[in-house]
Amino acid sequence: MLHTKEEIENPKTSLEKWQELAYTAFGDMMTSREHAYPCVPGIQGYTNGMLRFGFLEDPRCSSAPKQLAALLKEYGKVSREAGRYTSLVVFCDTASLLKDPLTIKDYEQLFWSLLNQTHALDETDWPGDISQDPEDPSWEFCFDGEPYFAFCATPAHIKRNSRSFPSMLLAFQPRWVFEDINDSTIYGRRLKNVIRKRLADYDDLPVHPSLKWYGQQDNHEWEQYFLRDDDSSLPECPFLAKSRSLRP
Repeated sequence: MLHTKEEIENPKTSLEKWQELAYTAFGDMMTSREHAYPCVPGIQGYTNGMLRFGFLEDPRCSSAPKQLAALLKEYGKVSREAGRYTSLVVFCDTASLLKDPLTIKDYEQLFWSLLNQTHALDETDWPGDISQDPEDPSWEFCFDGEPYFAFCATPAHIKRNSRSFPSMLLAFQPRWVFEDINDSTIYGRRLKNVIRKRLADYDDLPVHPSLKWYGQQDNHEWEQYFLRDDDSSLPECPFLAKSRSLRP
């Protein structure tokens, strides 16, 4: 079930304790002036009520992919009405994981497993203009015919603060949000410079080398979905498109 900012902040809305804590932590992150979050469009989306929120049980549960698929399908139907800087923000119930903390690589594996299982539930054909090969610069994760930039933050991140959150957090930004935010527009280039500067101030590490523009010949979007606490990346994308051969 999707929620707006207004709905979640309504005293009549009943949330579980972990859901309240996750949403409050997100709001604090978006509105902090002392430690300004780098993603300016994300802040504008939050402030102006353009974001949509969902909650997911323990992402290791067998029902989690079905829940995420339902959220993406519901969001895809309303995203273009939500506003210019909309995103789907999904908070995962990972409280039980904190008792036996996962490493960043554990979370990375969990993230890709969840994305693959969710993709396997997609009943809509992959968009014809988006490659199904993650090594192609045009590739982007798609669900129900909509391409998304996916983002993951975890409790295991301690240096790359822009990817750190008290619970596992997923965000999905529709590709159309970036139509004016690219290297071909003055606005896009200016915004990139602002975000890069804020990233340098926010994180305890230099900007990850995988952060590039969508469509650049040397860009792989999947490498940006989950950034580690160093400059390394997986040797190949774990995404398994249904029409491609599954890796062993």
